[in-house]
Amino acid sequence: MRTVLITGTAGFIGFHLAKALLAEGFRVVGYDGMTAYYDPALKRARHQILLQSPGFSCEEGMLEDMPRLQALVRRERPDIIVNLAAQAGVRYSLENPRSYVEANLVGAFNVLECARDLGVSHLLMASTSSAYGANTEMPFVETQKTAHPLTLYAATKQANEAMTHAYAHLWKLPTTLFRFFTVYGPWGRPDMALFKFVRAALAGEPIEVYNHGRMARDFTYVTDLVRGIRLLIDTPPVEPASPEDIQPGDSLSPVAPWRIVNIGNSTRVPLMTFIDEIERALGFPVAKEFKEMQKGDVPETWADCSLLQRLTGYRPETGVREGVAAFVAWYRDYYQV
Repeated sequence: MRTVLITGTAGFIGFHLAKALLAEGFRVVGYDGMTAYYDPALKRARHQILLQSPGFSCEEGMLEDMPRLQALVRRERPDIIVNLAAQAGVRYSLENPRSYVEANLVGAFNVLECARDLGVSHLLMASTSSAYGANTEMPFVETQKTAHPLTLYAATKQANEAMTHAYAHLWKLPTTLFRFFTVYGPWGRPDMALFKFVRAALAGEPIEVYNHGRMARDFTYVTDLVRGIRLLIDTPPVEPASPEDIQPGDSLSPVAPWRIVNIGNSTRVPLMTFIDEIERALGFPVAKEFKEMQKGDVPETWADCSLLQRLTGYRPETGVREGVAAFVAWYRDYYQV
């Protein structure tokens, strides 16, 4: 029985990943700060579900609290660490930038130190499609340069990528970064568009549609994302003997056991098409307020996930019609509306 430490198990993605690993017989240790970025009641409800499994244990604490985190790691001695805890959200980084420095820089450093200290077999860490910044050539490929972040959130995630590479090189720590693309589904985050749209629509309020609807995203259903992470756990990168051994299109470092992998649906979905599916799932039209683009946002994202498929044989395929319907059904049940 392998032990996996997941930071952020009360979060949207961490909850789903923990559920999937527990179902496979892993022992899962959770660590979460239960911050008030959004309703902690939703986070506690997720943890309560996980606690029904005898293979799950958890501790509350912030990534910035190195003594607590280090004590947990040394006591539980996980084989694998998956760092999903972070201060998320592009727009919130304009309001509270310091929280991103504390959680995403100091916190990630603490995780790296714990992984190095224990010598885990594989460290996996969440990055973001926001790392592609000002790039306009799509679909986004892991080997593209990412020199122009558009928000502090994206900058902290780019810093995580650089920090982990340094540790992988210095300490030969097998490390995989994954860049997520607009993850959605049941138990989602209330600050994300789908949650906000459904909540407003069911309350009889208009939804806010930015850039007058001229946007597109690579929407990724959460269980597809989790399947990708699960398969990558068993695919730790190996430092190549020489740069010539790296396959074309592989983001594997020439000097470290380190790799970045996109996890997306490989599909560009216009925002208005996504809203059409929300209306279909709800069974009624939704009033809309069209607004200008928000600062720091990007008009489009679109992932090339051929590297994920090459490494794992897996390609996410859940379409937005199925995924949105599943979210709406969960939302109505959870909030009894």
